[in-house]
Amino acid sequence: MGILSGNPKDEPMHYGEVFATWTYLFTEQGMIATYQTLVNHTGDDDLKKLIQEAIEDANAESQKIKELLKSNGIALPPSPPERPISNLENIPAGARFSDPEIAGMLSVNSAKGLIACSTIMGQSIREDIALMFGQFHVNKALFGAKTLKLNKEKGWLVPPPLHLDTPNK
Repeated sequence: MGILSGNPKDEPMHYGEVFATWTYLFTEQGMIATYQTLVNHTGDDDLKKLIQEAIEDANAESQKIKELLKSNGIALPPSPPERPISNLENIPAGARFSDPEIAGMLSVNSAKGLIACSTIMGQSIREDIALMFGQFHVNKALFGAKTLKLNKEKGWLVPPPLHLDTPNK
């Protein structure tokens, strides 16, 4: 039997796993605060539901990571305070994020989350950590697909230049 075989929860986390999970949690908590703020800026009900889903997903992920870090004796990162609910009309038009901008942020953050999860999965030697981030990765991919669909339906998608195959003349 190898030195790191048996129940993964009995194995110590290596420094890379500690740093990656701690940083992921720190970032996720910041995203929750950001999304709580963005809910106040959106007027589209479908987009508002998607942001609420992102908050719920991030809270669920954060809870799992907190449990992992605590069980391994690692101090948790600081967490920003909850953001208050505000009326969209109370935010001046020039200070508001538009719905297409918010949807774009969701798309970018989904892509960044996929990369972060893949990185942590790849560097983990504890199977439980790799599997946890594998599940997060699947959830983020599904969320990204929902965001893409909403962007297309609402006409908010800004595609890069499209390559159209033209025959040689």
